[in-house]
Amino acid sequence: MDGHDGDDPKQSTADMTAFVQNLLQQMQSRFQTMSDSIITKIDDMGGRIDELERSINDLRAEMGVEGSPSPSTPKAKDESKPGDDSA
Repeated sequence: MDGHDGDDPKQSTADMTAFVQNLLQQMQSRFQTMSDSIITKIDDMGGRIDELERSINDLRAEMGVEGSPSPSTPKAKDESKPGDDSA
């Protein structure tokens, strides 16, 4: 009634477009932040696992376990089975 009825659909479309673009930018920013955080945590976990492996190997060396059977021994048995099949 105040003369804005003719421009209202265009303004409404422009407002909606701006709103959606802003929302998508916010979502992209949040996803990027989460992605960076996840990658950082995975890298930290990898470092901790490497540290743990070194500590375990150091403890095994201190205990003199290096010469005794390790958890990889059952794998050696599994490896011999396919060798028997191929022979």
